[in-house]
Amino acid sequence: MGIDLNSMSRKDLLALQTNVATALKDAEERERREALAAAEKAAAEFGFSLSELSPDAKKGGKTGKAAAKYRNPANPEQTWSGRGRKPQWIHDALTSGADISDLEI
Repeated sequence: MGIDLNSMSRKDLLALQTNVATALKDAEERERREALAAAEKAAAEFGFSLSELSPDAKKGGKTGKAAAKYRNPANPEQTWSGRGRKPQWIHDALTSGADISDLEI
């Protein structure tokens, strides 16, 4: 390509930058579709679908919330899974002499 960037105006360069970003995004999507089609074709040659070969490929993301392990005796609606930062009511209970096992569900 013989584009002389030095002779282009700022406005033209910004337009070119936007066009290049769009073209790159389109090329990536096109290549992704082509790769998926090639993988599906290869799996089909052996009599499988992609979902049969990799059942969890489509899954992903976060799993659900962790089950609660501890409950506040003063307010049963307050629970804690034992993951992450301890809630204030756990700190208060431990400071007042309670054992963590006393708060288990």
